[in-house]
Amino acid sequence: EYLKSFDREVNAFVDYMFGPRDTRVRGWFLLDSYLPTFFLTGAYLLCIWLGNKFMKDRPPFSLRAHLIVYNLGITMLSLYMLIELILATWEGGYNLQCQNLHSAGEADIRVAKVLWWYYFSKVIEFMDTIFFVLRKKSSQITFLHVYHHATMFNIWWCVLNWIPCGQSFFGPTLNSFIHVLMYSYYGLSVIPSMRKYLWWKKYLTQAQLIQFVLTIVHTLSAAVKPCGFPFGCLMFQSSYMATLVILFINFYIKTYRKAPSRTAIKETPVTTEVKNGFHKDYFAATNGFLNNKKAQ
Repeated sequence: EYLKSFDREVNAFVDYMFGPRDTRVRGWFLLDSYLPTFFLTGAYLLCIWLGNKFMKDRPPFSLRAHLIVYNLGITMLSLYMLIELILATWEGGYNLQCQNLHSAGEADIRVAKVLWWYYFSKVIEFMDTIFFVLRKKSSQITFLHVYHHATMFNIWWCVLNWIPCGQSFFGPTLNSFIHVLMYSYYGLSVIPSMRKYLWWKKYLTQAQLIQFVLTIVHTLSAAVKPCGFPFGCLMFQSSYMATLVILFINFYIKTYRKAPSRTAIKETPVTTEVKNGFHKDYFAATNGFLNNKKAQ
């Protein structure tokens, strides 16, 4: 009874803060109450803390087979979301510059269903960090990494409840495309015989940077020329993206603009990859599987 009462109070508070929810997604798995998303996020953070303590005096796990299956699964899910979002928005005649929440009818519901999978994929991607813990790649579990994973899951719970279609489609479409490239690369990188064919890793960095710019421009375009999409949501998304851009640029400058010492050149492999807009060193190759190929 206490938990039910707490649940009602929490949801009453978020409803007060953000207003009435979109009735089209009521009853969908994990959406009616904020507590599951909150507790899963708490469990994620707790697993990082307890996992590092558990692994402290133990040898790292290999997990090569697990990483292959995991990366293949995320690649296929991302490909599904990419294709379905393109088809749904095409069917609904979505306006690329600005799209409201109700004008596309059944196509809006179709988009919302795909975006639910996008939201759910964020809890699946918590495994990125768990693999780091189990492989004892604690240097990869940075503030930037944890901040990105934890916030995205919670933000998309809000998106699905209040703005589950319309202008919200663009970021996930672009990100799903990037994830197809990224996770397929990471999956192939686990296989030693495939590493020599992965010549295109540097282009992931460029693709991620383009993704940031396009997402921000698309968000602000609806604020400049509105179509009925909530203005506050546009401003929040732009502000959140700005925090990621600032963190990314800060690390980008340190990594790419600072001349490495001779010792660093001899001892440290050169890495140029980016995952979800962040340099490879934050995430490590293949979710905790370092590419030991020497820098040429």
